Amino acid sequence: MTDHSPDEFAGRTIQSGESAAASDVVFVYGTLTDEAHVANLLDTYRFLGSAVCLGLQRIDGRYPTLVPGDRVAGRLLETPETDRLDAYEGVDRGLYVRVSVPVDGDGDTVDGVDDGIDHIATELDGIDTASVYIGEPSRLGIDSAAVSTVDQTGSNQLWPPGDSFADRAETYRRSADVRIVTKSQPDDP
Repeated sequence: MTDHSPDEFAGRTIQSGESAAASDVVFVYGTLTDEAHVANLLDTYRFLGSAVCLGLQRIDGRYPTLVPGDRVAGRLLETPETDRLDAYEGVDRGLYVRVSVPVDGDGDTVDGVDDGIDHIATELDGIDTASVYIGEPSRLGIDSAAVSTVDQTGSNQLWPPGDSFADRAETYRRSADVRIVTKSQPDDP
C-alpha cells in the first residue's frame, strides 16, 4: 500500500485549495478499502486514514453493506470522482444509497461513554461529514430476518419505516446518531 503525502492524490498533485473545494470524503468499508482496487476505479483519490462508523455494522450478501448495529471499521477516502463511485455502487439502479454522516474527529466519547478509539486531529480537521454507501438489503441478497431488530411496537424490521430505502436509511442515521470517528492508526482499517 502506498502512502501519499497530504498534498498529493494518487496519480496527480492537488492544486492549492482543490482538496476542500472539489473533493468529497467517503467512508469505505469493503472492497474500496483496498488501494489497488480503488486505483483501478478512480483516477484521482487519496486515503485520509482509518475510521470507525458508529451505529452501523457490516454484513455480507452478494456485496457487503451496512445495517443497524454497533460499529464498522473502514477508511476515509477523498476524491472528486463521487459520480464514478455512485456508478460503481449502483446508486442509479437502487442497489446502494449515499448517506451523509457526521465526522467526529475530536471527541473520545459516544453519549458520554469512552468509545475506545484513539482519535486523531490531522488533515481531517475541518471535515464535518463523509458519505457512506448503504445497500438495500433485499437487492443484495441479504435475508432481512437474519439481521432485523424488534422495534418498540414489537414489529420486526431491519430499518425504520419510510417511503424509500433512502428515507429509511436517513431516518435511522438521525435517530441512532450514526457518526464516523477517526482512528489514531491511519493505515489500520
